[in-house]
Amino acid sequence: MQIDIPPGAEPIPYVWGDLVPEIGHAASAFSFSVYQYTTLGLREFEAARLRIAQINGCLFCLDWRTERDGEKVEDGFLDAVTEWRTTDAFDVRTRLAAEYAERYAVDHHNLDEEFWARMKAHYSQAEIVELSMSIGSWLAFGRLNHVLGLDSMCVLPSPQGS
Repeated sequence: MQIDIPPGAEPIPYVWGDLVPEIGHAASAFSFSVYQYTTLGLREFEAARLRIAQINGCLFCLDWRTERDGEKVEDGFLDAVTEWRTTDAFDVRTRLAAEYAERYAVDHHNLDEEFWARMKAHYSQAEIVELSMSIGSWLAFGRLNHVLGLDSMCVLPSPQGS
């Protein structure tokens, strides 16, 4: 771990809340909103989220599965995300979500017109913005937790007052 945690303090609440309370609480609220207010389908949401987790190497994020109304993606979904280009487990939207997450994280300067034409054929403008914001959240906070060594003890922080 790269940050000194006082004895008895929980690492995530300490780093996100005590060290930088204004920024940490705002970041926590943003992270929470991505899960609370998404309109994206569970499979496309998880495909993008897990692809970012793979790229970031965030241990917690790789183990976490988003649950909606008692539903989670099936066992083996993470393996399908790894093989997003060739898996037969994904529909077009889910495959595009994984592709977008990867390109957003590692090759964002080369999101060309052909890619955007495919995205616009399958996602609304609002969904593209929502997916972009979600990917940005996972990329930033997963990397933050990983580089600071917090990801092995991570819990998703809830916004202040929740």
